[in-house]
Amino acid sequence: MARRGAGTPFLRQLSLLLLLHLGGTLGCASVTVSPRIVPLGSAVTASCTIQRELCHGLEQGKVQISWMLDNKLVAGSQRQGPGGTEVSNLTLPRFNHTQARLFCCVEWNGTRQRVGMAEIRAGYPPAKPLNLSCVLNLSDYGLTCRWEQGTHSHLPTSFVLKCTGSGARAVTGCTPRGGHSHCTVPRRLLQLYRQMEIWVSATNALGTAESEHLCIDPMDVAKLDPPTLQSIQSIPFQTDCIALAWDVAWGTEHMELQCELRYRAPEDPAWALVTGIIGQAGSAQRCGFLFGTQYRFQMRCRRSSASALASWSEWSPGRNYTTHEKAPTGKLDAWWGAQPAGPGGRLEVQLRWKAPRQREANGRVLGYRVTLGPRRRGRDPPTICNTTHTQCNFSVPAATRRVYLSAYNAAGESAPTEVILLERKGQPLAGLRAVPGGERSLWVHWEAPLAPAIAYVLEWQRVTAEPGHCSACWQMERDGTATTALIQDGIEPFQRYNISLYPLYEGTVGVPVHTTAYSQQKAPSHAPKLHLKRISKSEAELCWEPLPVEVQNGFITSYTIFWASSITGTASATLNPSLSSFAIRGLKPSTLYKVHIMASTAAGSTNGTSLTLVTTVLDDTEIQLLFLSLGLVFAGLMVLLICFQKNERMKEQLWPSVPDPANSSLGKWVPAAVPQVRAGG
Repeated sequence: MARRGAGTPFLRQLSLLLLLHLGGTLGCASVTVSPRIVPLGSAVTASCTIQRELCHGLEQGKVQISWMLDNKLVAGSQRQGPGGTEVSNLTLPRFNHTQARLFCCVEWNGTRQRVGMAEIRAGYPPAKPLNLSCVLNLSDYGLTCRWEQGTHSHLPTSFVLKCTGSGARAVTGCTPRGGHSHCTVPRRLLQLYRQMEIWVSATNALGTAESEHLCIDPMDVAKLDPPTLQSIQSIPFQTDCIALAWDVAWGTEHMELQCELRYRAPEDPAWALVTGIIGQAGSAQRCGFLFGTQYRFQMRCRRSSASALASWSEWSPGRNYTTHEKAPTGKLDAWWGAQPAGPGGRLEVQLRWKAPRQREANGRVLGYRVTLGPRRRGRDPPTICNTTHTQCNFSVPAATRRVYLSAYNAAGESAPTEVILLERKGQPLAGLRAVPGGERSLWVHWEAPLAPAIAYVLEWQRVTAEPGHCSACWQMERDGTATTALIQDGIEPFQRYNISLYPLYEGTVGVPVHTTAYSQQKAPSHAPKLHLKRISKSEAELCWEPLPVEVQNGFITSYTIFWASSITGTASATLNPSLSSFAIRGLKPSTLYKVHIMASTAAGSTNGTSLTLVTTVLDDTEIQLLFLSLGLVFAGLMVLLICFQKNERMKEQLWPSVPDPANSSLGKWVPAAVPQVRAGG
């Protein structure tokens, strides 16, 4: 009975709370908000009216009304209304939420109970739809239009595509579904071959916005199927021209079509575009193609009478075609080295050349030929080299001053390039320097020579521990007035290159000048290993092997030696990179030191492993004096000992003889044995 009586007040309070909550839901409180949808940041006013007779449990006593915006308490005013009602008013001067719930609450039994609620939304009027475009599908003649919605308004916004013909009223063409920004106007609402006005209307609770109106003939924006390229062939007598033939797409034979052709070779950075092609012609010619080159061709079309808004068809499937070859043209860039080949009066020649560019190769080069003379009608000169490479070593008579180089492909051979084997004794250049041009390139600069140059030849070789030779690492600058050149072939970062520059004069070659450079530097891969060469009580001499050039990763600017002990702390010395040894002075005797070396470039530093050493107690000279002193002392002692052994008088003075008591006269009368007395008893 006690437990039952104790639970009765709780049940009464719970039932009263439920009645209060249900009363609020069913009409205990009335909440009005004006307006419920507002521009973001504007003011909102609200009112809450409590009717006592409908709120069970609140018929007696004072009613205290409060407000909550979501979970935040906000202050309002309260007054007594007509008919015994309690009224509270609230003003929110700046409503900065896009969506929130406003609750009207009453205080009951020490708790705040929600008895009414209103939802408030805020945002912006709809933004103007942008970039409206339409395409007519010829399969069902539906007009599909797309647009961009613009800035989000934070409010539910509906979009409608509207259209109207000449003299007709506007109708709803279509409504997008699922929040998409596109829809399709059916054929029955379209007027083909006539101008129509089309636009998008966006509407929310704060207003309406329209896109720019699009005035088009639906047929002008018809999406045509692409044409089909049927054949491509070279025109025999116009060697750089080709003829193309195509078929227009099915269903477009009756239309006047405007087409475009595009083509490119594999190495071309972009497509070449040909415009103004009449689609119904079915064929066209185009010139200016390279010989022996593979091209890829594509076409697309649209209606000729279409406006600028008309849609092009997709590009047709690509078709490849390789133009026919022609004998190579132009001169070959060649460079040589020559030296006597012994007493036989021969000259050993190392000839190098650059492969012709595609525009001059006119196809695939099959090989190169070096002869002692130019070709003449009915007579071929002796061939001294026939190779597929871009270099050749051969021996010629010492008096030879000219050889002739030509390239050939399946269509023929180029005119020979005359190579004059000039002596290298001309004036050298001045001011040669090289700076990075990028991670894989170098800019080379030099001063213009006093005598006019015809051209320049640049050579470069990677510096390695094992000497090598790159036969392709050279280039010719044909401009004799140039003072700069960019090297891009075969340049790698963190590698050192030797660069040589030869000026070519009329009738001679200048003596080369040289420099070294990196395209990019970084810290060395590792530092040298220290070795202890000599140590004393106050000095330690260290040595190391210079770093191999492959791991330097840049020009070594300095070496830094660091040494430290628990007594003196850390000290260092920065050394010239040409040094390979160093003596640390001023060390403490009998002290342990840790030493390491740091190798530096302009781009960073790398520390080596630590070397532990212990200084001696004495220097070498002190040790020698100590041993000498000990030797002298020992020698003196030995001399004294010998002297003592030989001089009996001195021996008696230092070690006098002591008499033996057993042999004394007293010892003779003492009895040999004393009888023992036996105790009585």
